[in-house]
Order: sequence, then C-alpha cells, then structure tokens
Amino acid sequence: MATTSNDSASSERLAELKTFDETKAGGRSQKLPRIFHTPPRLLDNRPAVSSEDPDFIFPVIDLEGVLDPNKRTWIVKNIRDASGKWGFFQVVNHGVPAIVMKEMQAGIRKFYEQDVELEKEFFGREIPTEYSKEMKKFGDLLFQLLSEALGLRSDHLREIGCVEGMVMGCHYYPACPQPKLTIGLGKHSDLDFATILLQDHIGGLEVLHWNQWVDVPYSFGGLVINIGDLLQSTEWWQKVLGQECR
Repeated sequence: MATTSNDSASSERLAELKTFDETKAGGRSQKLPRIFHTPPRLLDNRPAVSSEDPDFIFPVIDLEGVLDPNKRTWIVKNIRDASGKWGFFQVVNHGVPAIVMKEMQAGIRKFYEQDVELEKEFFGREIPTEYSKEMKKFGDLLFQLLSEALGLRSDHLREIGCVEGMVMGCHYYPACPQPKLTIGLGKHSDLDFATILLQDHIGGLEVLHWNQWVDVPYSFGGLVINIGDLLQSTEWWQKVLGQECR
C-alpha cells in the first residue's frame, strides 16, 4: 500500500515531537522546532481590536461579598452574562491566598529555568499540595455560582460529578528564538467542564470573541475561568444561555 503525503507528514511530526520531548529542555534552543511553526496565512490574518471598544472589554468579576445574598445575586448575574457572551471571565477577590499563587508561579519558573540535566531528574514531579487544596476549594465555589447562573440548585453541578476530578498543568514558555515564525499555542478549546487559569504578568492569552482575537489582561491575583466543552455541550446549558451566545 502506498503511503500518502498526509501519512508522511503525520509520521514526520510524530518523530519531531518525540525528539523534542526526549530532550526535556522545553523550548530553550536557538532554533524554533518546525512542529511549532504557524502557517503564514494565519500569521498575517489577525485583525487588531481596540482595548477601549466596549464590545471587546474582557469581563472581570469581583467575588468580594459572595456570601452576602444581595451581592451574590449580582455576582451570579455577571457570571451568567460573561459565560453566555464570552465563555470566559476573570475573577478577583476569590479567596485563594496571594502567597500561595505567588509561590506556585515561582516554583514552576525555578523548575523550568534550572539546568536541563537537573530538570530531567525531577521531570514528572508531584503537584504542590497547598495550591491543589486551594484550587479545589475555589472550584467548589465556582461550580456553585455556575449552577446558580444556570437557574439550578447551588449543589447541582457538584452532585452530578463535575468537581470530582482535577488535572493540573504547569506551562512555561521561554523566550521564542524565532518569534516571527509562530504565534504560540494554536487555536483550541478545553475538553473539560471548566478551566481555572493563573497567568503571570507576561500575559499572552487571547480568546476568540465575535470572530476577533482579544487579549486577556493580566490582573494581579486574578484567575481566568474558561467554560469547557463538556459544560457547554449539556442541554440545560444551551437552553439557558443559548440566546446570549447568538
């Protein structure tokens, strides 16, 4: 059987990915691996959006006073609006200690910036316990608010198992040796119920809103929430938020 060009390209990519992964060096090199190159047509087709355009101001929601019934009603409404119109929002005053978030970021940076040979010895290290505990606690609150935003009981999403599993990913992006060849991580959605993202001051995250890429602003201590594919695919989510997603 003849090998098609697509099969060959796929095999080459897998080989390059395997070689890249085996180095355990991340992106620290003088040349950008070909598997990270972005097609020129995508690099040249990125219209700018003004940060002052009211239709493209990324939603930031203050959770201070979330236990107060009156404030909670307003918070839930804001979450419902942001989830329906954007699928993303950022929360502040969420209760996760700033020192825990700061130490988590510092630990990740220290791990990835050490000598490659030392890094290899600790590749696959244990998840920091304190940060995981705080994220679990905040995740419980988040899914209560999302349940209420959907017009359901506060414990509905928890009762159907949405908060039972948690996966942590620690990403580190070194300075790109050839930035004109790529725009970073490609367009994607998250295959989960929700993602809680802690980004640092470097920023770089963008979301697609009304067919325009919008920067997600860095906010000290802020957590970015991404409504995942599994939550969006549910029938009751589509019924409650469908009109706002159009």
